[in-house]
Amino acid sequence: MLLHHMFIRTAKKYEKKLAIVDRTLDRRLTYERSLIASLILADKLRTYDAGFLGIMLPNSAGAVLAVLGTLISGHTPVMINYSTGAAQNCEFAQKKCAFRTIITSRALLDKINCRKVEGMVFIEDVMDSIGILDKVKAALRARLPVERLISRLPAASEDDTAVILFTSGSEKEPKAVQLTHRNIWSNIQGVTQLFEFTSEDIFLCTLPYFHVFGLTVHLWLPLYFGMTLVTYANPLDFKVVCRIAREEKVTFLVGTPAFLWGYVNKSEKGDFDTVRIALSGADKCPEALRQAYLEKHQLTLYEGYGTTETSPVISANVPDFNRPGSVGRPLPNVKVRMENYETGEECGVGEIGKILVKGENVMKGYFDDFEQTSLSIRHGWYDTGDMGYMDEDGFLWHVGRLRRFVKIGGEMVSLIRVEDVLERLLPAEVQCCVVEIPDPLRGARIVAAVTQQIDEKKILKEMANHLPNIALPKQFVVLPELPKMGSGKIDFRKITDLVRAVIQRQ
Repeated sequence: MLLHHMFIRTAKKYEKKLAIVDRTLDRRLTYERSLIASLILADKLRTYDAGFLGIMLPNSAGAVLAVLGTLISGHTPVMINYSTGAAQNCEFAQKKCAFRTIITSRALLDKINCRKVEGMVFIEDVMDSIGILDKVKAALRARLPVERLISRLPAASEDDTAVILFTSGSEKEPKAVQLTHRNIWSNIQGVTQLFEFTSEDIFLCTLPYFHVFGLTVHLWLPLYFGMTLVTYANPLDFKVVCRIAREEKVTFLVGTPAFLWGYVNKSEKGDFDTVRIALSGADKCPEALRQAYLEKHQLTLYEGYGTTETSPVISANVPDFNRPGSVGRPLPNVKVRMENYETGEECGVGEIGKILVKGENVMKGYFDDFEQTSLSIRHGWYDTGDMGYMDEDGFLWHVGRLRRFVKIGGEMVSLIRVEDVLERLLPAEVQCCVVEIPDPLRGARIVAAVTQQIDEKKILKEMANHLPNIALPKQFVVLPELPKMGSGKIDFRKITDLVRAVIQRQ
């Protein structure tokens, strides 16, 4: 199933139903109007060079229609991160994928103080160029029977690239991930078997579309079911997002732990009364966050796991099968293998190893990077770079990136495990991140970054009750704030650089 064909079928089925509620611009579009608008945009976008077309827009009706119009026009969208270094990200994407045109917004550039990059086309200008004739032609086409309308679109295959997304770059330079229509469609089908979605659901869509979690779960999934998408451009505007959830009576709340912390802290009782599913992903969900939602809103926060390269969902906890602390059971159409990181042999139950994934949700590969693709996908198995284990009931437990394990004195120490212990002992208002710093004697040492001064001796004494001495932080560094990516994920690379800078100054 081609994604834009899927949308057309949905739009024809639910013509009069509300499709998009844009709470940034206060616009409401039915599926019929969304189809007409996407056809108009497709006609406008066909005038640009064939191939890739960059999209740098915040969550809005315009962003949804731009993605749809791009695919309908026969182009492939390249989603660009505008949260930090937007201009540099545009130029990096243009160079990496060899294209020129980027659809963006003057309002966005003004908001983020971004300079204009050569090749940028403003959505405001595109909209201003739409005339009566454009609208009439698109409206007439939208009335055609589904199959006839689809037959008039550029030919495409399920195995064609549907989108280019860039990895977060939290550990090294971003990679250009090619996800096909089949990849994303397969992931939607797998998730559908776990959750009872209906066209009556109302999805709060605040995760940015340049992040795979946002693109699949906050765009393609609700469009497939004919849900209403409630979009808002700034997921960090916590209080407003909570008010929107109450006013629009949203039923699905999905986010990263960083965003979900903001929502629960700024929310009032009753804000999430209509929410039937709340799901955390992209980073490890702290137990304290689960408890906060349960105590304040009597809402169970489920946790899932995925990667950009797997479209993204690999596993998830669900109402009937929920094991807090785990990342749930793998999707029915996804295979997961735990592999010993040294021997390559398959791990037994409870044995920690590398997490490998196989299924139609696994990416086509990294664009123009055969070497990295070959290293990451072997015999159909994608190496996530993460470590974990499977318990006796088939629940997957994620214990951290392989890069977030450090070898000290011949022993492998999980920085995630150290963080978990430290987090439980710190006051609720103090955040932490544990990083590895080179050590001339030991090879490496563990340093904990915290956002406030703490009683280090007391904390270390308590940590010693749960961890071996080799895993205890050798130093604490105070950072007023822990840097995060635009998706809400912790930026480990930047934190490590800041910690090193502080230590060098001491």
